[in-house]
Amino acid sequence: MTLHASLDAAALDGLVALRRDLHAHPELRFEERRTAGIVAGRLAALGLEVHSGLGGTGVVGTIRGEGPGAILLRADMDALPIAEESGVAHASRHPGRMHACGHDGHVAMLLGAADALARGPKPGGTVHLVFQPGEEGGAGALRMIEDGLLDLFPVEACFGLHNWPTLPIGHFGICAGPVMAAGVRFTILIEGRGGHAAQPHLAVDPIPVGCALVGQLQTLVSRRTDPLAAAVLSVCMFNAGSSDNVLPSSAEIRGTLRTLDGDVMARLRDGMAALVEGVSAAHGARGRVTFHGAYPLTANAPAEARFAAETMRHLVGPDAVEEPTPPNMTSEDFGFMLERRPGAYALIGTAEPGRPSPALHAPTFDFNDAAIPLGVGYWLGIARGWWGRDAA
Repeated sequence: MTLHASLDAAALDGLVALRRDLHAHPELRFEERRTAGIVAGRLAALGLEVHSGLGGTGVVGTIRGEGPGAILLRADMDALPIAEESGVAHASRHPGRMHACGHDGHVAMLLGAADALARGPKPGGTVHLVFQPGEEGGAGALRMIEDGLLDLFPVEACFGLHNWPTLPIGHFGICAGPVMAAGVRFTILIEGRGGHAAQPHLAVDPIPVGCALVGQLQTLVSRRTDPLAAAVLSVCMFNAGSSDNVLPSSAEIRGTLRTLDGDVMARLRDGMAALVEGVSAAHGARGRVTFHGAYPLTANAPAEARFAAETMRHLVGPDAVEEPTPPNMTSEDFGFMLERRPGAYALIGTAEPGRPSPALHAPTFDFNDAAIPLGVGYWLGIARGWWGRDAA
């Protein structure tokens, strides 16, 4: 693999050092003040127009090109509340939080593209570089939009890029239509009646109610959803009790629901509400479910997906481009941008041949720095190629 022509070895070393510094200092959603400060400072040093504070801690850098029209390139900045176990020298210095999804790499790649674009040649129009907070469950993209992102920076298309540990390094993935699932988080509250652990008949124990629900909820996907319709329901938290000899009065279950179809999502939500209420009542308890943190379907526009695929093929050759790449059941708030403007969300491979790659959100995850030059190359191809593309 060779470096992109606009990124020499010294520039790459600088981006790797930056990425590792960001990895060592992760910041959770809407707390990305240090990261945002570094981003804004670097953009300003390049002579770009810089707008800070959008959506809380978001940063937008603008490169004015030679003609009309504008596009948006987006990188997310936030980390996750996970204790790192990677063992790398640049591991998180802040217990309980880490860059387990590679957003540190996303920032580095887009900053590398900003540097190359600022040095020239200029793109054919305006390019807005968006560094977004709060992707991990905070809907930071929506917050930036509500704060005026697309009014202050009107664009005709928007593009996103995410590292992907199941794609080999040097490869890209793209598809038209759904690429990431619509997702919603749920909280189930089961209210029983507390009591002594030795006298369960005098109480209404919410724990067996919750245990029954954890199993029964899976039937909404396995028995009440078309097997050809992609859907997943995951219970991720179960909290109840504070003593080993007291039956609690309540229990809380939390999780997430993902689908690739809005109608399926609606049916599953209705089914969850009925199941929670019915199973709880059958045990003499009360149960209810609330939904929050909904992310829309991330769906690529056909023309923009074709353009992204051509950009990839020009960069790495046709054999290294997976098109169409299968959609994933992970969710992305970039979908909020794609609801409002056409665009494409792409995947960049980070897997080393013959070596197991930790999954996204795993405590052992670390972004593969070998992907940085290709990510920079992809962003430059998008920014410089948009105004010369075949729009047919």
